[in-house]
Amino acid sequence: MREADLYAPVKAHLEAQGYDVKAEIGDCDVLARRGEEPPVVVEMKLTFSLALVMQGVARQTMFDHVYLAVPVSSERGWKLRYRDILRLCRRLGLGLLAVKPGDPGAVEAHLDPGPYAPRRNAVKAGRLVREFDRRVGDPNTGGTTGMVRMTAYRQEALRCAAHLGAHGPSKAADVAAASGVARAGRILNDDHYGWFERVDRGIYALTPKGTAATTGETPR
Repeated sequence: MREADLYAPVKAHLEAQGYDVKAEIGDCDVLARRGEEPPVVVEMKLTFSLALVMQGVARQTMFDHVYLAVPVSSERGWKLRYRDILRLCRRLGLGLLAVKPGDPGAVEAHLDPGPYAPRRNAVKAGRLVREFDRRVGDPNTGGTTGMVRMTAYRQEALRCAAHLGAHGPSKAADVAAASGVARAGRILNDDHYGWFERVDRGIYALTPKGTAATTGETPR
């Protein structure tokens, strides 16, 4: 497929809605007009890319109604990224047209241009702020991948494990008081990392894996 192959279906799609359509008007791939309504611009590319987005944003300096048009033949380039593509276009106020391969004239509008009014996720934002406040120091390196992240929860679990390692089986309340981890009881009971075991009612001890976590050794 060539980029030019997208033009005929896009043109037919717009003409079916009463637009007069012309190609290559200045820097615009497609410019369409319907009566006295504001013009519609369509920028086309074979894949959804930064170059396509930048073209669309550049056209927004002249017109309000700008669409990006791409084929949907690539599983990797479309379906796996569809939600992110839609979110980005919505945030930038760009429309999105999907040209279906093997079906000339089949164009589906997935998003119309419009002002972006984000809905804040207060719950998720609050969770991140609490994680920031509870985390001690800055133990991670930004931009790294494939590494175990040091979270506030893990830091607190390590403090609980350190107490048990030093004092042996202990009551959850004693661990909480000595380590300063208010939710020690829940951490010990949930045993998210496999570090703790309950040896009696309300009393917990370290597992070999927990001992290894506090000493840096490999459990046997």
